[in-house]
Amino acid sequence: MRTNYYYKGMKTGFDHEKYLKIQSERIKERIDQFGNKLYLEFGGKLFDDNHASRVLPGFQPDSKLQMLMQLRDYAEILFVISALDIEKNKMRGDLGITYDEDILRLRAEFERVGLYVNCVVITHYNGQSSAEAYRARLERLGIKVYYHYTIEGYPNNVALIDSDEGFGRNDYVETTRPLVIVTAPGPGSGKMAVCLSQLYHEHKRGVKAGYAKFETFPVWNLPLKHPVNLAYEAATADLNDVNMIDPFHLENYGKITVNYNRDIEIFPVLNTLFESIYGESPYKSPTDMGVNMIGFCMADEDICCDASRDEIIRRYYYALCKLADKGDNENEVNKISLLMKQAKVTTAYRRTTVAAHERKELSGVEAAAIELHNGSIITSRSSALLGPCAALLLNATKHLADIPHEVKLIPEELIAPIQKTKVEYLHGHNPRLHTDEVLVALSLLSHKDENCRRALAQLPKLAGCQIHSTVMLSEVDHKIFKKLGVGLTCDPVKKSE
Repeated sequence: MRTNYYYKGMKTGFDHEKYLKIQSERIKERIDQFGNKLYLEFGGKLFDDNHASRVLPGFQPDSKLQMLMQLRDYAEILFVISALDIEKNKMRGDLGITYDEDILRLRAEFERVGLYVNCVVITHYNGQSSAEAYRARLERLGIKVYYHYTIEGYPNNVALIDSDEGFGRNDYVETTRPLVIVTAPGPGSGKMAVCLSQLYHEHKRGVKAGYAKFETFPVWNLPLKHPVNLAYEAATADLNDVNMIDPFHLENYGKITVNYNRDIEIFPVLNTLFESIYGESPYKSPTDMGVNMIGFCMADEDICCDASRDEIIRRYYYALCKLADKGDNENEVNKISLLMKQAKVTTAYRRTTVAAHERKELSGVEAAAIELHNGSIITSRSSALLGPCAALLLNATKHLADIPHEVKLIPEELIAPIQKTKVEYLHGHNPRLHTDEVLVALSLLSHKDENCRRALAQLPKLAGCQIHSTVMLSEVDHKIFKKLGVGLTCDPVKKSE
């Protein structure tokens, strides 16, 4: 199930309803442009798009899915997964599941809301046994599966690609609806190649069909160094993506638009393929290929800019913590550091960072801080009983429920037995309670304690709030805050045992 990170008290900078309307209309226009058959390469995430919801407050993690619901009667879904990713069990870092499992998760989610899922295409197939086993598994579940093969010299060897030994060798996927959404669990799956292969086969069959691309970021009609676009570069710093002025659009139309390096680099080859298949290309620039209308839906640009600057800093701390945890990502850290300079921000821009550091300096122990939606800053410190973020949850929920700070929601005599179990029986080194243990204790006590009930009822109000910890948190704490929809950053400092 998706987590709803939206809370009605959050500041809103994005017009969700306008987006649903004008984005679906734009896609319909592009379908009509190509004679009622469009292959739409869907970049990014159809739902669980938490990056977009962070930098565009008011955009919901499933806004794109809701938008597609406007097109439900027109659309079918075609999933793409690379045999190479199946072979190496590639994982989705945000969910901790493999791409092949995510296909099944996505399929179930789409079918749950009434979208028609056609099939799965396994790309880069070259006889891999793991791909064959996956195909057999899907077919046992009643899912249609097709193979698309590795083409030597793709994408530059146009003569081979546009031939019976290239795209012609691929399985043709039979589709029945005007809009075919081609999507995948992650990048590098071969979505574009699948779209182009289908165009080749449709053309051979005398069917007029078109191609378009849906990418949320970078936002083509915002300035190159706009905070929203800089935040996208920070989010993809590990992939080394770079936002660029689209030179083809500038040359042909005299207008400045923004795209990213991979689409700009591939466009001349893509254009040649279009010309080879159709005799002429329908597009003059990578920007022309896109249908993204998100840049027209910012209701309050200042709110979106503030959120984007905060996101750049969040990505910086994430990269620093990965490096401190023996990561090999110095280039990522350096790139985001440069993006912070371009955005004219430092870590001090994040109010929770300043507050947590001040509390640590005053108390002499690790500390944490949260900024609530009304701008209030609540802080906490580590103690013999609680870690700083476990204590922060209690302090924040008490503040929101108007419970006096001196009231102890969890009695010390209840915490002591939990600590004994953690250390003596489970052989843990840290006796302090984590956030999940605090929430379990509150839940148990809420049966008879009104204050605990009131404190728990405040948890939804934490969605969209920002937290900073002066120490790296455990995986358990990270998961709890993610489920609560909290934006978390940590200093790259490991817990002392």
